[in-house]
Amino acid sequence: MAHTAEHEASHGNGEVKKVTIILSVLTIIELVIGFWMIGMESEALRMACKGTIVILMLAKAFYIVAYFMHLKHELRNMIMTIVVPLALFIWFIIAFLADGNSFRNLRNTYDPYFKEQSTIKVQPKEHGSGHGAAGTHHEASDSTKKGEEKKAVEEMKH
Repeated sequence: MAHTAEHEASHGNGEVKKVTIILSVLTIIELVIGFWMIGMESEALRMACKGTIVILMLAKAFYIVAYFMHLKHELRNMIMTIVVPLALFIWFIIAFLADGNSFRNLRNTYDPYFKEQSTIKVQPKEHGSGHGAAGTHHEASDSTKKGEEKKAVEEMKH
């Protein structure tokens, strides 16, 4: 009996060491790719490096969940209770990011006042009427008209 427990303990320690080395190597590769990306000019190559880093991160997540959370030896139903909600959560994140991005693009291109502004008729100014006493008289008559309109609106309210 003691021999079996000793064998399992040595096997467990070897497995933990192996997973720790794998995680360390994956982390070092991620860091090397990340530092290599700093001076990169090509946008396509930069996106490929980012994709590679995401794949390596998913591999590390698998090892952490499988070995350190002991899900490698669990029943299939137990694994599905974790994987299915995780997949739904990832789907929600992607859906919300896509929706937010489309809203940002729509907000940047849609001007609700564009139609109103484009249909406003502007009276062309007469040549030579902008200077001297004629211009001030014209402005005074405009302000008088506005005052009369306000009085009419107030009388209608009462």
